[in-house]
Amino acid sequence: MSIAAERIDRLHDLARAAAAEGKDDRARYYVRLARRVAERNRLTLPREFRRFTCDECDAYLRPGKNARVRLQNGHVVITCDCGAHARYPYRE
Repeated sequence: MSIAAERIDRLHDLARAAAAEGKDDRARYYVRLARRVAERNRLTLPREFRRFTCDECDAYLRPGKNARVRLQNGHVVITCDCGAHARYPYRE
């Protein structure tokens, strides 16, 4: 694992912890930093990281707190407080 990938994992853990403590601005900072590291090193972000961050406002999503999760026609639909939607397919 490269140094950049390890840093992205660490930033993901920090963002999750900050969001759990209610420090949304700090979590958003960690998400933006992780995305920058990935871009500079031409890495794809891990699936778990992509699924729990908003593409529009960079918020770390916590279902029930700042995100709504619904199942709809074979998709998981996640709606952020900013109004952005993300859809992911699932198999039954």
